[in-house]
Amino acid sequence: MKQPFLEPGGVAVVTGAASGIGLAACKRLAEMGLRIALADIEADALESAAAAVSALAQDGEAGVLSVVTDVSRQADIEALCESAYGRFGQVNILMNNAAVRVSGGDSEQVDDWRRTMDANFWAAVYAERAFLPRMVGQGSAAAIVNTGSKQGITNPPGNLIYNVTKSALKTYTEGLQHQLRNTEGCQVSAHLLVPGWTTTGKREHQPGAWLPEQVVDTMIEALERGDFYIICPDNEVTSEMDHRRMLWGVGDIIENRPPLSRWHKDWAEKFQ
Repeated sequence: MKQPFLEPGGVAVVTGAASGIGLAACKRLAEMGLRIALADIEADALESAAAAVSALAQDGEAGVLSVVTDVSRQADIEALCESAYGRFGQVNILMNNAAVRVSGGDSEQVDDWRRTMDANFWAAVYAERAFLPRMVGQGSAAAIVNTGSKQGITNPPGNLIYNVTKSALKTYTEGLQHQLRNTEGCQVSAHLLVPGWTTTGKREHQPGAWLPEQVVDTMIEALERGDFYIICPDNEVTSEMDHRRMLWGVGDIIENRPPLSRWHKDWAEKFQ
């Protein structure tokens, strides 16, 4: 059953929309008849993305808005909200998808931590503060989709900064959905999109990775079912493998094993 917020004529706001999963989501939603507001920090790439989405949109350029946005700045998020509502008068899907990574991942520079946390976590908080009151006030079905990561669940060594930001986003989104479902009369839901290995940006596609379009197809199907956790497999990791890895991580707590025992020399063989 199609959710009302996915019906033609609705409006989707997507950050990180100039490439990858964000652009794939904009294209798919435009094909479904939604009007699209694209947000990204890269102005030239955003312009190209908006043109590509306009070619698919039911109303052409009239159904597409692009706003250069630094999601780490609360003022930019608030301006995006004003632009979207000023142009379309409603927002049915808010997809907080923009993210950054620190090269190497284990930097001890505080600025790296702050920059990554601002873009990967605080941006979603800013967006919720700006958009949610209006989305609730519409009196119609709407959804917030936050793009997380499996690294925010299993915490693999190698990119601690990114893991922490995505772990915080997971916890935040879970709490947000609890809040929304317990707010009388609220028709807004929250959802956590967790992609697997996905080819994004200018990276060369690898056989084990999924394409952004596959992630978006999975997301749409899960939203139509009303799923909160949208955990995507890829061409190397099945859903069953994901479940086992996540259960092992919880087992570290329950069985009092060392943290991240999956990568601990005394436990690695048992994990395998």
